[in-house]
Amino acid sequence: MAVQWYPGHMYKASKEIRESMPGIDLVIEVLDARIPYSSENPVIKEVRGDKPCIKILNKYDLADPVVTKQWQEYLERDKTVKTLVLSTEQPAKIQQISELCQQLLPNKVASGKTLHTMIMGIPNVGKSTLINILAGRQIAKTGNEPAVTKRQQRIRLDNDIYLSDTPGILWPKVENPKSSYRLAITGAIKDTAIEYDDVAFFAAEYFLQTCPDLIVKRYDLDEVPGSELELLETMGRKRGCIGGGGMVDLHKASVILINEYRNATLGRISLETPEMAEVEKIEAIALMEAKAIKDAERVEKSKKKRRKRK
Repeated sequence: MAVQWYPGHMYKASKEIRESMPGIDLVIEVLDARIPYSSENPVIKEVRGDKPCIKILNKYDLADPVVTKQWQEYLERDKTVKTLVLSTEQPAKIQQISELCQQLLPNKVASGKTLHTMIMGIPNVGKSTLINILAGRQIAKTGNEPAVTKRQQRIRLDNDIYLSDTPGILWPKVENPKSSYRLAITGAIKDTAIEYDDVAFFAAEYFLQTCPDLIVKRYDLDEVPGSELELLETMGRKRGCIGGGGMVDLHKASVILINEYRNATLGRISLETPEMAEVEKIEAIALMEAKAIKDAERVEKSKKKRRKRK
């Protein structure tokens, strides 16, 4: 599974971000605390250069707190980065963003200059809700689905800080197939663009490997299922997901599993760790190199065919 859901407004937003970046002092990137690696847009690192960056691990209340702490330490190995864990359930803590902006730009603050910041993040990561709390008023449109913000807007906050809001952008193609699944599980991609069954099988396999006790407890099982199919069929029967011929409707069972993960009914579960990210980065590079070799071979074969025709 490779994510290629890339609406036109995302392409436009990516172009506008590149054009605006020279006038920006600091970048705020909102990540999903459950998937910091998969929700981190490589385009942002490329365009911001060495500008200071605040990485907000949002939806912290849905993620494993131990794993989130590991992510903070991992991300702050980059000396230009500071992390902040947040949840929209704690609006008072969100005001720390402005304070951290000032701490990271002491020279500008001392000179009385306006701070120009830009906030970015993938779709449905909670960026617009954070902006509204920071501004103290309803400015950014919010919604529990991806791609709500469609254009850039500039907002003045307290402490002489200007904040440029951008639409949530995915990159044209997510090369790591595991990241594609995680983006789908957490809702970063419209549900109409994913196959629920396929995504649920990936999620079920991960849950059985990392937190089988939570699965057994939530679905009142006698023992840990031996496979992701067994899990979906067992919990589907318990939830009345029965289709024709008395068979379990796997689609209905899949929807229940994904939704109960998203709202943390299953528990606070992170879908990736820094160690997993390091391994997958190497795997993604290998996949891209293999693809580049195949593409080169295909081009060479095409050239040979054209030469023979001549």
